[in-house]
Amino acid sequence: MRILGERLRKLREGLNMTQVQIGEILGIPQTGIHRYENGSYTPMAETLVWYADYFDVSLDYIFGRADQPQGKLYDCKPEVLKLKEEQRREMEQFIEMRFDPKTEASRKIKSMMLELMEEKKK
Repeated sequence: MRILGERLRKLREGLNMTQVQIGEILGIPQTGIHRYENGSYTPMAETLVWYADYFDVSLDYIFGRADQPQGKLYDCKPEVLKLKEEQRREMEQFIEMRFDPKTEASRKIKSMMLELMEEKKK
């Protein structure tokens, strides 16, 4: 089940989450998440369903039966990613409102803050 572990790791890393964070949400230690991801232990069905729901992907994708996260039957629109995008837009609007576009210093600070937001996203 090597591909299963790789997919679980990619999903977690795709949201810049740590094994500890996923373990806290699931109520299991980080070592359990590590075992899932390195293929030494296969998660229970309930855990795999949780991954599919949390990351809004199909179980076919998790098991390596499909290469597209949404599988073959539905459109993938992860709520977690929508929420992050909405928060990013709100932060950009907040930054835009806080700085006077007429001054050079404000333009530079605003530009730097927006660049920092982009860097953190990567």
